[in-house]
Amino acid sequence: MNERLKKIFSITPLKITIIIIFIALILFFFDARFLRFMELKALDLRMVSRGKIQSGGEVVIATIDEKSLSELGRWPWPRTTLARLVDRLKQNGAKVVGFDIVFAEPDENSSIKAIEELSKEVKKSGIQDKRLYGLISRKKSAADTDAILARSIARAKNVTLGYFFHLNARDVAHISEKDIAVSAENVANSRYQMIREKAKPDEYALVHAYAAASNLKSLSNAAENSGYFNAFPDTDGTIRWSPLVIKYQDNYYAPLSLSLLLQYLDWPMLSLSVAEFGIEGLRIGDIEIPTDETGRMLINYLGPAKTFPHYSISDIIKGRLNPENFKDKIVIVGATATGIYDLRVTPFSTVYPGVEIHATVIDNILHENFLQRSAWTSFIDVCALIIFGLVIGIAIPRLKAVQGILLSFFIVAFFVAANTFIFAHFNIWLNLIYPVLTMIVIYLGITVHRYITEEREKKKIKGAFQFYLTASVINEMLKDPTKLKLGGDKKDLSVLFSDIRGFTSISEKLTPEELVHLLNEYLTAMTNVVFKYDGLLDKYMGDAIMAVFGAPLDQPDHPLRACRTALGMMEELKILQKKWGEEDRPILNIGVGVNTGDMVVGNMGSEMRFDYTVMGDSVNLGSRLEGINKEYGTNIVISEYTHEAVKDVLFCRELDSVRVKGKKLPVRIFELMGEKKDAEKWGNFVSLFEDGLLKYRQGLWDEAIECFQKALEIKPYDPSTHLYIERCQTLKENPPEGQWDGVFTMTRK
Repeated sequence: MNERLKKIFSITPLKITIIIIFIALILFFFDARFLRFMELKALDLRMVSRGKIQSGGEVVIATIDEKSLSELGRWPWPRTTLARLVDRLKQNGAKVVGFDIVFAEPDENSSIKAIEELSKEVKKSGIQDKRLYGLISRKKSAADTDAILARSIARAKNVTLGYFFHLNARDVAHISEKDIAVSAENVANSRYQMIREKAKPDEYALVHAYAAASNLKSLSNAAENSGYFNAFPDTDGTIRWSPLVIKYQDNYYAPLSLSLLLQYLDWPMLSLSVAEFGIEGLRIGDIEIPTDETGRMLINYLGPAKTFPHYSISDIIKGRLNPENFKDKIVIVGATATGIYDLRVTPFSTVYPGVEIHATVIDNILHENFLQRSAWTSFIDVCALIIFGLVIGIAIPRLKAVQGILLSFFIVAFFVAANTFIFAHFNIWLNLIYPVLTMIVIYLGITVHRYITEEREKKKIKGAFQFYLTASVINEMLKDPTKLKLGGDKKDLSVLFSDIRGFTSISEKLTPEELVHLLNEYLTAMTNVVFKYDGLLDKYMGDAIMAVFGAPLDQPDHPLRACRTALGMMEELKILQKKWGEEDRPILNIGVGVNTGDMVVGNMGSEMRFDYTVMGDSVNLGSRLEGINKEYGTNIVISEYTHEAVKDVLFCRELDSVRVKGKKLPVRIFELMGEKKDAEKWGNFVSLFEDGLLKYRQGLWDEAIECFQKALEIKPYDPSTHLYIERCQTLKENPPEGQWDGVFTMTRK
């Protein structure tokens, strides 16, 4: 049960991926403020990188700029100046004129108050001159600049006035109910014409106003209609949305941009559909305007400032411009001069004319050039977050570090490019930050997990192999910890077995302390030789040693390494034998067997405890070869498979063809004698021995004995040669039954 729970709660790359995706979805649905801020900035970047888009040409800006202030005087101008502007725009054929200005107070440039005071003084003096009263009346009429502007607006029949709403109760605490009622009457012409209220909307779903800062009543009555110009920046101060609906005194009001469009489109129906959650739909004529539940439209900015034509008001009034610039156009009057600048922050600039935002909204609606952001795009965002997150989470654990980072970079880059392309060509705003951050965090999470796991695996490998492998081999293994998995692989390897001759009889003559000291000294020397050639010390079996070459690291020359290890053992043994002789201690002798072939190599055992080892028939043959040394009086015996791999480098003599215990097929065996370069000292002897071996296999006993005797003249004490002479004499006296194949069958291990 504990193992099952351990498996359930263990951390895997897939679990990391699922957890990160789950957290990302929670943050997405709860609209985490910081991540929303990042997404808004990413939206700005996509809009800017898309470049400037040409406007439709229906909207132009009449600007209160530095040139106008220089020629017409400081702001605010007399209303007569603005009346001249209205008249001139009407003459130039402007279809609609909108003011991004509110005329909430009487003209401070007007002299009507002074004339009224003069009239009162004349009446008090008792003067009864009709000509004087007529003059005062004419002067009074000429001094009423608000009335002059109102008359110009009334004559033009194409003016829409702007105003703004107070959206905070504290801002209207000083305003009387009578004034609030008057202002409400002044802006009544900006109400939505048709309301479809399917249910009472949630009070928090819509923007509510407490009072309107409207234009003077005379001006409001003269204008065709009006519209508010309130703006609501996002949390970072950037204006990305245009509020198309504000609720005030149980009525719904339209902004300046929609009011201007009503005139321009010849008064189509402006309808609003309201549901419990907020705004369900908004139409102007046949155009459906996409909004969110609060009635905001996402502004699709076309470019930086002056994307729309700007004309100085002084040039307009003085007739310096071609009337065609204004014919049948929507002309919005607003300020761009420093000091009276209606400063706004937009994706394209931190200093952007507020009047141009109205122009952008109008252009978006006229050409239905809307940015799409709705429930279905949110669904796509969720799908992208999940799918791309899973792709990263499933692919990365299967790849190496460099491949993983390249794939992750490619996927993230592909997603960003696709997202940007969809935005630029289809005006669809798909979330960029959540999927990208999800992919990045998944990659980092899996990488950290892999690093921690690999460190754990490296410690595991060091613990498992530090007594069996050299440091260089361990470091190589650490590069691929998967080699330490439970189970085995079939590989071509070389195995070495060594054993001390007559160790049992020697151990009986020594005390335990002496035996341990002697054995440790011997095993240390032999182990150092194994490590010298990067072999794996598989195990100690009493006085025996088992070593493997070619695993866990791939070593193409593993037969040569094994053979040189055997030769190195004999060299070390000679040094030890000399030392032990000087110390009057027992002299040890060893036999070594080496075989090469297919073996199963890997971690054998249980999940809790296992050993890295080899097994198979080739391993058993290596063990048998070590024992064969006793039969032939040799020190190192290798198989024909090992000999085939080293014969060009090392010098060997063929000993026999034997059928070892437990095997049916015969194996040719060789005595490993040394390096090929030293062959001269064994050449004649080995040549005579192998001639005798050939005669032996042919059944020519006398000729074989003759060859072996000649070999003994060179090396009188060679046990293998004496063995063959004895065999030939025995076979000569007792010929083998049936056909002689020259194979010797071993009856012992």
